[in-house]
Amino acid sequence: MIEIQEPQSSNSPAWLNLGFRPFFIGAALFAVLSMSIWAAIFPLQILSPLNELAPITWHAHEMIYGYAMAVIAGFLLTAVKNWTGLQMPRGLPLLLFFLLWLVARLLPLAGQWVPLLWTAAADLLFMALLIPAVAVPVIRARSQRNFVVIAVLSLLFIGNCLFYLGIYGVVADGTRLGLYLGFYIIIALVLMMGRRVIPFFTERGVGYSVTLTNYLWLDKAVPLLMVAFIAAELFSPGSLPTIVVAAVLTVLLGLRLFGWHTKGIWRKPLLWVLHVAYGLVVVGFALNVAAALTGISPFLAVHAFALGGIGLMTLGMMARVSLGHTGRDIFAPPSAVIWMFLLLTGAAVLRVFVPLLVPAYYTLWVGLSQLSWILAFALFTLFYIPMLVTPRADGQPG
Repeated sequence: MIEIQEPQSSNSPAWLNLGFRPFFIGAALFAVLSMSIWAAIFPLQILSPLNELAPITWHAHEMIYGYAMAVIAGFLLTAVKNWTGLQMPRGLPLLLFFLLWLVARLLPLAGQWVPLLWTAAADLLFMALLIPAVAVPVIRARSQRNFVVIAVLSLLFIGNCLFYLGIYGVVADGTRLGLYLGFYIIIALVLMMGRRVIPFFTERGVGYSVTLTNYLWLDKAVPLLMVAFIAAELFSPGSLPTIVVAAVLTVLLGLRLFGWHTKGIWRKPLLWVLHVAYGLVVVGFALNVAAALTGISPFLAVHAFALGGIGLMTLGMMARVSLGHTGRDIFAPPSAVIWMFLLLTGAAVLRVFVPLLVPAYYTLWVGLSQLSWILAFALFTLFYIPMLVTPRADGQPG
């Protein structure tokens, strides 16, 4: 379903042959760098704010529109060719895409020396160019099933615009609206792509014949409920509609995940990581309900979504896509993948569950979670960047 056809040979360096290569490299390195900076700001307090953004605002924005957008861009600039049969940017055009993303990530690190407006310009230009790069081939090929991807990218662009307009006081509450719109649109994208790939990968990857349970009515209900949840969270967080929709999503997504379970996944790290990531999204909706009803921190739900739906799901997908599209055996991943996934799962446990049980040491748990995140992505860079910067192992183009 997403096994991507490779382009014809070109004179480009290997790391610019397909979109996943530069953007997965950038995402992994930035995951290490940005979390190290955030740890130095909080809880270590050895760095001061980078620019006019509050540190927590910078952290939230860069996890959504920096790290997650890099993974999304890398995936789509690769996968759309398979969906449509049309060539996607490579070589110099791909390099320019990547440099725009990179500049937007690095400019804030210059602190007060570089106006935030420069960062905003690079960031929004990158996203504005990404939309037609994906939309044009999808529309030309009349790939109606994937029109939703164009809508997702457009909403992410609107969210990032709202963020910067809020920073400059043009749109009241724009910063919060932009962050949460982008955040939950990415979670919706994770649910959509998870529905496509998790049962597909599981049935073909466990090593025995199995047919997983899916429900057509559930497939129709979840997108509508996600639209309702996002609207409620943006404009009436913690309200009765938010609680009800989040509770229904907890039950329905839990039912879907139960239908996808088969014991063979636990012998395959590239499978169980996707199931655990999806499970953390379910936990996120449950904690959203609990936060409204019991008064626990709403940031526990946010980090269940972030570490599961964004962190663990994207790490698992990058590990699989990188193997398959560099000509390696997806059924024989590097032995380090299990440690990558365990470390990032541990980061989620430390950031979401342990503070519920032992809240007195909250700062310690945050710091250990950050360390686990950094180590997980450091392992990815160590084992996967050599694959991403060299030609395919099977000698094929791509």
